[in-house]
Amino acid sequence: MLDFSGLHVLVVGDVMLDRYLYGSVERVSPEAPVPVFSRGRETSMPGGAGNVARNITALGARATLVGLVGSGSGELRAGLAAAGITAALVESPTRPTTTKLRVVAGNQQMLRIDDEATQPLSESEAAGLVAALDAALAERPDAIIISDYGKGVLAPAILARLRGRAPVFVDPKGADFSRYAGAACITPNAAEMALAAGLPTGSEEQCAEAARAVMARDGVGSILVTRSAKGMMLVRPDSALSIPARAQEVFDVSGAGDTVIATLALAHAAGRVLEDAMRIANAAAGIVVARLGTATTSAAELSAALAGGEGSALLDLAAVRALVAQWKAAGLSVGFANGCFDILHAGHVALLTQAASGCDRLVVALNSDASVARLKGPTRPVNRLEDRATVIAALRQVAAVTSFSDDTPLALIEALLPDLLVKGADYSAGTVVGWPQVQAAGGRLLLAELLPGRSTTKILAGGVTQA
Repeated sequence: MLDFSGLHVLVVGDVMLDRYLYGSVERVSPEAPVPVFSRGRETSMPGGAGNVARNITALGARATLVGLVGSGSGELRAGLAAAGITAALVESPTRPTTTKLRVVAGNQQMLRIDDEATQPLSESEAAGLVAALDAALAERPDAIIISDYGKGVLAPAILARLRGRAPVFVDPKGADFSRYAGAACITPNAAEMALAAGLPTGSEEQCAEAARAVMARDGVGSILVTRSAKGMMLVRPDSALSIPARAQEVFDVSGAGDTVIATLALAHAAGRVLEDAMRIANAAAGIVVARLGTATTSAAELSAALAGGEGSALLDLAAVRALVAQWKAAGLSVGFANGCFDILHAGHVALLTQAASGCDRLVVALNSDASVARLKGPTRPVNRLEDRATVIAALRQVAAVTSFSDDTPLALIEALLPDLLVKGADYSAGTVVGWPQVQAAGGRLLLAELLPGRSTTKILAGGVTQA
């Protein structure tokens, strides 16, 4: 499992408060051709550079945040403290705290309202930021992230203070990337890359050419171009690597760039080469864009997402417990299903589909090879545990895969205490292992309908499944 504990990242840039107002739209106003929004719940969280720092702590590392706020920043400061972020914020008497209010109906963002100021730093603001930076740099961070949203914090004097102190990663703004000279890596999107280079970036070849032109001109070590649904491309002076996007569903891209640069910097600080760090950052982005609002992910969840592409798809007990705890802490319901899943067939998929529809995240536990042999006989399993796990993990219904070596998953169920326990309808509540424990913890039981005639045993006997 990925482990970023012990790493310290300094985040410098434009700190914001992200507010979300959720509601519904069911009619059009009789006064004008506009939708009528019925107000529901409202949430807030640190945004901008604050969200970068929030991603760092969510991944298990330590974050120090240096930035500028206005008066009335209590809500933002409380959010940073709740996320475990060390905040060295300079308060300006003349600026508001940058705030973005997003109005969301269903899963659709309808409107964003910004409250901000973007004028150059005053002498007192610059002096305060330099003092905060010097104190943070004295702790020798493992990486530095510059989060530039063009709100005025990243003046030349601030950027100069950061050069040569640790590997610097930049989420850039504007057309002049020479401001970031000496950075280890910058992460523009394709449109920002085209603007900075004055060249097209529609194809991979064009992206690589534009990036190399900027690297040579502006003294940047490497460039990771984020290309939305096309994935990412890491360009170095003598190489280029492109990978596809991992997200299957995209609900909200708010803050996805913050997740990318936070994960990229952490993975590199943990010893990964940039190419591997990009793959990890790509997986993290795939997780957060599938969620509504400014989201983060954890090291455990990221490890699960990477499992199918980086060796074993199986999570051990410690990893799956950490993942389930993180999901529950985020208010998500966790389902649990188990079985041999030796030869995957339509009946398995139907059961897992029903299971996934009853929870936010589904964990599937597989019998070990020895356990299958005890239950099914010496000729089973047909497919070893690692292969069965790889197949199950590839299903969109499944969020994590683990295993158990006993004849039943009782110890695993007791350790995880899922919100939903799933078995086939050929069981009754009284025969489902772990149901008393889950019920006592306030969980639910789902006895999923089975497709008739679907059976691994019948398939191995040469039988043809019939509807």
